[in-house]
Amino acid sequence: MQISSGDARLSKASALLHEGRAGEAGTLLAELIRSSPDVAAAHYLLGVAHRVKGDLAASTASLRVALKLTPGAQGAALELARMLNASRAHRECIEVTEPASRADRPAEGLLVERARAFQALGLQDKRLAERERIALLYPMKPSVYHNLAAALGDAGYPERAEQSAREALARGGTAPETWLVLARALQSQQRLDEAEGAFRETLLRRPGYAPALRDWAQLVWMRTGELERALAVLDTAGAAVPQHQLIALKARLFEAADQARLGYDTLIGGRGSDHAELELVSASLAIGFDAERALSHALRAERLAPGAEPVQRQLIDALLAADRPEAALSQIEALLRLHPLDQRLIASRWISWRMLGDERAAQLYDYETMVVSQTIDAPPGWRDLDAYLSDLAEALRELHGFGTHPVDQSLRFGTQTGANLLTIDHPVIRAFQAAIERPIREYLSLIGSGGDPLRSRNCGDYRIAGMWSVRLRSNGFHVGHVHPMGWISSACYIDLPDAIGAETHKGWIHFGKPGIPTMPPLEAQYRVLPQRGSLVLFPSYMWHGTEAWAGGGTRLTIAFDLIPAIEA
Repeated sequence: MQISSGDARLSKASALLHEGRAGEAGTLLAELIRSSPDVAAAHYLLGVAHRVKGDLAASTASLRVALKLTPGAQGAALELARMLNASRAHRECIEVTEPASRADRPAEGLLVERARAFQALGLQDKRLAERERIALLYPMKPSVYHNLAAALGDAGYPERAEQSAREALARGGTAPETWLVLARALQSQQRLDEAEGAFRETLLRRPGYAPALRDWAQLVWMRTGELERALAVLDTAGAAVPQHQLIALKARLFEAADQARLGYDTLIGGRGSDHAELELVSASLAIGFDAERALSHALRAERLAPGAEPVQRQLIDALLAADRPEAALSQIEALLRLHPLDQRLIASRWISWRMLGDERAAQLYDYETMVVSQTIDAPPGWRDLDAYLSDLAEALRELHGFGTHPVDQSLRFGTQTGANLLTIDHPVIRAFQAAIERPIREYLSLIGSGGDPLRSRNCGDYRIAGMWSVRLRSNGFHVGHVHPMGWISSACYIDLPDAIGAETHKGWIHFGKPGIPTMPPLEAQYRVLPQRGSLVLFPSYMWHGTEAWAGGGTRLTIAFDLIPAIEA
């Protein structure tokens, strides 16, 4: 028997759902579907009924049927998108909602869910496109412009982010989150006094807003390089922040200033805590000077928050530092099953293998074939590479407006640009992508295909996921680190001080020395001499850092991460 979408049973089922009687609605809809299985609206409402009853598997199955019957159905697409995002099935969310999103005026909520899925996948440009479409179709609400401003900021467009944030405020928005987006946009434009004012306004509107307090303190640290002044921001403006969060914020500053032991003695004093977050902070601070103490804190955090992923990751580091590679490996393998492309986990597994003498360590870190240095090209418009590098160095120096390094970064005694260089509208900086095109493609051809985490992802094409510049001064260096969200990482040398040369390893990039202290210490196994105009490419999971150097001048580089084009 055929029925129309206006069948009385559909209306009755919808009414039952509105009354909270999902069980009765589900029974009625199941009877309707048995007699008329091709009614998309019935499957949609049944999916809603299953979701209300808590049967998410049955709900998603019904919603998929509804969309198969009517791919452009807005209600079913929105309902399924919400469930898929909640279960972290972000790619499926994008795929199943594509037909519905092609409508002239899709539901606002549907576009919001698609934007969230793109954000979760790190596809900022596609997230931004959805947010721009929402603003075009639904322009009246301040929240629309706030969300657009946030997407613009994350995608590296601070001027446009500022404009959208101010539009949100002009339309009556009062959310402290909007002021925070505005502050970050001003900071990215190097309008630092204005940024501090916006951070201050954010905290006036929400005194206990820890992310704003963190960013403000970090800005003061980067402007001055003075730990006391940054800590003073936390003390002055952090009265409403819960004590354990305030201690965590202070700990990050002590670590940035390379004063972890002082931070531990000042903030922790060896005491235990009933907050897992504080135990994680304690473990992070202690790991460099007392591995067993760090492990004790990490184990206590695990007891307080069993199964929490940040706890598991800190526990892995503590186990490695305390010379327990077998136990660490068990934790690593469990997390890798959930995050098989996580470069930091792959790097931690390599530490375990190396400590255990496992031959797989050498296979994963095949330096001779995986670390490649090439000279970049002079892009169109420049007579030679030397002329281009001189112009590029001048353009980059204008972007280095801070006094010292950010918090939670690998560099010491230097600065890092805050804006994504991919979005900088400067002809010299834009030309850099042409200069590196050939070396990247030759590298992809050289590594070929295979079963390891590097070669298995090689589709022959790439996308640049992010690009930034680092300027190191005398005694500057990078501690050992990896790039967790990358695939292939890089260091391109734009200008170098005279102190860096072939006679010593000062200023060289090194590989194989972890940022995690281990016992016994694992030293660097491979080094590459920096040369002006050279581009070093290597797997993002490979531990790398630099040797310190002393003398005049600066060491100016561009770094970027690549991901496979098919994952974009």
